[in-house]
Amino acid sequence: MNRLGAAMDVRFGASVEEFLKFLTELGLNHLEVKREYLEGHPDVPTAAELGELADRYDVSLTYHAPFRDWNMGSFNDGVRRASVEQVKRTLDDAATADAGAVVVHGGAVPHRYPEWVREKAADNARQSLLECAEYADEIGVALCLENQPRNESKRRYTTSPADLEATLQNVPIDGDALGVTLDVGHAKANGYDWRDFVDRFGERIRVCHLHDNDGTGDTHDPLPSYREIVETVPADYFVFEMKSVDDVARCMGVESPSIDTAL
Repeated sequence: MNRLGAAMDVRFGASVEEFLKFLTELGLNHLEVKREYLEGHPDVPTAAELGELADRYDVSLTYHAPFRDWNMGSFNDGVRRASVEQVKRTLDDAATADAGAVVVHGGAVPHRYPEWVREKAADNARQSLLECAEYADEIGVALCLENQPRNESKRRYTTSPADLEATLQNVPIDGDALGVTLDVGHAKANGYDWRDFVDRFGERIRVCHLHDNDGTGDTHDPLPSYREIVETVPADYFVFEMKSVDDVARCMGVESPSIDTAL
């Protein structure tokens, strides 16, 4: 059964339990926890405690691996190895919390750098993703590579359906350990219809990120028209990625319930 929920953003300020109460009052039943939130908020549960909270509120879980101050495709080998280690620790937490998947970005390199640097960065990105996918397979948690928005200053490897497919094909791993996160807002900002990704990746899509924009930038606006996507995309988890808790409610077309900070 498809699960619909929202991502916990470090900008929200709420605790995990406060946000879980907010989600369930909206009728949602899934939580995606971003590593940035876990590192930035002063009061976060352990992975085991998060799993207990999810059981108590009857929600499913996914994790989002780091994407700030981090680069799996860095041409600096020390940064690359440290980034891989952070993804592996996120996978460990997901296994402990009984989460269904971990979302990951594929790395980047500045366009302005020489070709030999860009080639090394691309090789490092492939090696990093392989190491993380092998570890995901070992511990039994799906790792899901996300299509990213284009960036004027950096080369990203998953901005189009063709590039995402080529990246996945360069990671030789059997089984279901390496899946796809379809981000419909990123697709639109890059000039693609989300159906282009569904046609190419189908059942390999495990997670779907929901947000909107006007086609000119990755603004993460509310997406009240999400229902067709949920009915069409063969994902297990659908996640509103909003900039505020009120925007989550706007996606649902209802007035935002208050978050009880006394919890």
